[in-house]
Amino acid sequence: MIDILIKNALIYDGTGNAPYEGCVAVEGDTISYAGPSIAGLVAVRTIDAGGMAVTPGFIDVHSHSEFSLFRYPDARSKLLQGVTTEVNGNCGFSAAPINNDARQHMEKEFETYGITDRWEDFGLFNDYLRARRPGINFSTLVGHGNVRASVMGYDNVPASGGDILKMAAHLGSAMANGALGMSTGLIYLPGVFSDTDEIVGIIKASSEPSGGSLNSSCGTLNSSSRLSTGDIVYASHMRSEGDFLLESIGDTLDVGRRTGCRVHLSHLKTAGKHNWHKVAGVLSLIEEAIDEGIRVTCDRYPYIASQTSLDALLPAWVYEGGDEPELLRLKNPDVLARIKSEISDKINSDNYWFGVMVSSVKSEKNKPMEGRSIGELAGKRGVDPFELVIGLLIEESLRVDAIYFSMNEDNLRRILRLDVCMVGSDSAVKGFDGSAGKPHPRGFGTFPRYIGKYVVGEGLMPLRQAIHRITKLSADTFRLAGRGVLAAGARADVVVFDVNRIRDMADFENPYMRPEGIEYVLVNGTVAVDAGSLSTERAGEVL
Repeated sequence: MIDILIKNALIYDGTGNAPYEGCVAVEGDTISYAGPSIAGLVAVRTIDAGGMAVTPGFIDVHSHSEFSLFRYPDARSKLLQGVTTEVNGNCGFSAAPINNDARQHMEKEFETYGITDRWEDFGLFNDYLRARRPGINFSTLVGHGNVRASVMGYDNVPASGGDILKMAAHLGSAMANGALGMSTGLIYLPGVFSDTDEIVGIIKASSEPSGGSLNSSCGTLNSSSRLSTGDIVYASHMRSEGDFLLESIGDTLDVGRRTGCRVHLSHLKTAGKHNWHKVAGVLSLIEEAIDEGIRVTCDRYPYIASQTSLDALLPAWVYEGGDEPELLRLKNPDVLARIKSEISDKINSDNYWFGVMVSSVKSEKNKPMEGRSIGELAGKRGVDPFELVIGLLIEESLRVDAIYFSMNEDNLRRILRLDVCMVGSDSAVKGFDGSAGKPHPRGFGTFPRYIGKYVVGEGLMPLRQAIHRITKLSADTFRLAGRGVLAAGARADVVVFDVNRIRDMADFENPYMRPEGIEYVLVNGTVAVDAGSLSTERAGEVL
């Protein structure tokens, strides 16, 4: 007697091999058999796949759910896409460490999601998240931004040798508690104030005797085992994804060259029409690095618009010191004149402001602005777009997200075709309650869009290759043992979907739309999506 039998399946096992007809048997949280059909198997529950595709659970390699999972532990927005595992802690931002100056700065995340628990390190965070019983598997990188802020605060100062040792100790402690590596957000505070030597120093020191433990003002940080730099994934939201894109890729690859770590280019893109031609150079740099022996991968979401904070369009020096100093600068006319001068080339380009859409605000007063472009709003109000942006940031205490329409479809396809390209939503788990304003539809449709539009609809690549990239390749890259394949002994994360019906329904006007075509999702052997509907069972693990 087995627990679950999925029969009459067209099995894409995650390896990239050709699909075959067969069945999958599940006992407990593990796959006990995956292969050609066997007569006479008896199960507590049988799912007739009826010729549908059966694949490993999808792995979202670029997520931001470390806080939102506490409000939405059912993970509905991801499970309905077929996502069973997330890699979080991206863009230099993670759940821990939260020490010293980082405590006050990160408090807004706890407030946003109504989290009453507080923690400083991943050990306690893991305990609190497990207690919430998340619906999906949670894995994470440690954010360099958290590490730097916990050691050095938010000032624009270079890291000393002692600072690097302290940051390396945080990395070692995080990885001892299950973190997969380190991410950077080099356009965000405080990562924007770091340089390549600092990143290299942290990674190297974490594998040296002085890097594993340290008694500091942050407390005693101990790693239970010595790290190897080859075990560390370095995922970077690079310093530039537009005007200095090629230079930024070069800097990121140099970290791998100098340390031996695994390099991952987060949400790889060519932002800004005048930078679209650089895609050939991007692909060449990646190919050359691979030939050199650098282990390099990347991820991409299948959209040509990005989403981040509205103040990300300002010069980096504006952020120094944190939110309060930034707000003071935005209220200073002389400083504003300098800011406007420094970004004039960008904001004065054709239709720039019509490509920046307000996604979410904090106050009820400005809620009508959500879903509108800055260009449209400024035109209706008869004000300068730059002045509108500054006024909005001040009114909202910087709590404004925006969507930037700056990318190119042909370049998107070329990046998705890369053998080393995985898929990441760049989105947190979200609710369907509308509380997030007008969020990017990638939070609700990334994986069905990738498969339905680009793979099945446009034939971007064979389906078996696409499944490999969002399952086994992702698991191997981030060392998620036992995930990403349909094989005996693997964890029973499984998706059953209709190849002819799978598609995303969310768009920028109506983002809170669930996709179609995904019928069943199993997480660790538990049916989480049953005949297209979310079940009440939550069986995710903190990995």
